[in-house]
Amino acid sequence: MAGGITDTGELYSPYVGLVYMFNLIVGTGALTMPKAFATAGWLVSLVLLMFLGFMSYMTTTFVVEAMAAANAQLRWKRMEKRKDDEDEDSSSGVSDSDVLLQDGYERAETRPILSVQRRGSANIFEITERVEMGQMASMFFNKVGVNLFYFCIIIYLYGDLAIYAAAVPVSLMQVTCSVTGNHSCSVGDSTKYNDTDKCWGPIRRIDAYRLYLAAFTLLLGPFTFFNVQKTKYLQIMTSLMRWIAFILMIILALIRISRGQAEGHPSMAQLSGIRNLFGVCVYSFMCQHSLPSLITPISRKKHVNKLVLLDYILILAFYSLLSFTAIYCFRNDTLMDMYTLNFTNCEIISVAFIRYFLGLFPVFTISTNFPIIAVTLRNNWKTLFHREGGTYPWLVDRIVFPAITLIPPVLVAFCTHDLESLVGITGAYAGNGIQYLIPAFLAYCSRKDTQLVFGSGTVNKHLSPFRHSFWIVFVLIWGFSCFIFVTANIVLSESKL
Repeated sequence: MAGGITDTGELYSPYVGLVYMFNLIVGTGALTMPKAFATAGWLVSLVLLMFLGFMSYMTTTFVVEAMAAANAQLRWKRMEKRKDDEDEDSSSGVSDSDVLLQDGYERAETRPILSVQRRGSANIFEITERVEMGQMASMFFNKVGVNLFYFCIIIYLYGDLAIYAAAVPVSLMQVTCSVTGNHSCSVGDSTKYNDTDKCWGPIRRIDAYRLYLAAFTLLLGPFTFFNVQKTKYLQIMTSLMRWIAFILMIILALIRISRGQAEGHPSMAQLSGIRNLFGVCVYSFMCQHSLPSLITPISRKKHVNKLVLLDYILILAFYSLLSFTAIYCFRNDTLMDMYTLNFTNCEIISVAFIRYFLGLFPVFTISTNFPIIAVTLRNNWKTLFHREGGTYPWLVDRIVFPAITLIPPVLVAFCTHDLESLVGITGAYAGNGIQYLIPAFLAYCSRKDTQLVFGSGTVNKHLSPFRHSFWIVFVLIWGFSCFIFVTANIVLSESKL
């Protein structure tokens, strides 16, 4: 995300790409969605989920279009450089014919390169090189736009890390306090526990949470100071665990509903819950910042937009199934911020191994992602302050950047473990910028750049289906309106307290 052009990697089929995108999008946000559904009402939640899924799909096609435009720009620059090198090689012996050829080159520079496109065997807009979003921002935005891009991506990654840093200790606290306290097997029941309640001995629940947070920081924090590589098999293992957990939760909820043991009576609409639901949905559809890594290695990209649409339909169906089974299986007041914790109750599942597997599931999966996100954030900080040709002192490179990456999210997690609010705020602000505003500006600026360099008649083969300027304006108005709505909602909520 921070760098420029990176290796494309091993190619894979479009259907493998579909699976990878599904796995990327369906993550931690899905675990907080059931409670967000319950607090906003099932009808409002379903309508908003479908609309935000549509908006996310639209901006995904904008990013794919910008990737194709960036690849075309890079090819054109290489062609120009090759031409200049050839001119330098032939400058030692200049004849009349050379002068005529040079004049021809100069005239050719004033024409769009449609002729080059027609002659070339490969389409100039083919996506063959992985150009990360930071590089696209540098190509299409001015200096202010580039800085705003990095500011937005950094804030989002800080929110990501704060969510991860809080989710693991919360899960450990809930499970271990239930086991060692006087309320074994009761995490997911109707009893609500305060942070000041006893966990074990004189240790309160909030003390246990902070002890786990300290252990989490000491164990995983040092990875921020190094590069994290060769995580392929670790990611495969965590993806497998994630799908086992999701399928188990849906099946267990359906069994409970079919037996007539369902306790949920969700309302149709509660406007007070829309703010958090909006942030959770935006966060749960987030993939735009990782599209270059996902789309570039796909071997056949002819129908890439249709493939992405299929992915979004499947994800929408999955989120709906997970959330609806949850809100009808459990009462609103018993749904936990982290949905997996509802299944640590003996009444829901009697098999101890499954209870502990679901209760500790976020610990395993999130712990493997935390170092990767931390290193990505650290590299974005480096890129933001990097000056061409310059290097950082050892102290700044190895100590300062990792420290400013690790400390803020840990402090946020120390102050609060309200996961629904953390996910909601991260999605509503930084997520809003990454998912809506940045893709819309990339599409607009890349189209202008393409027309300027290649001529108005050139057609990008990966042009978004939403090619009319109306859609870009619509996304920008929607994105800025969301900022205003969420901020006003927070201010009004705080003023009532």
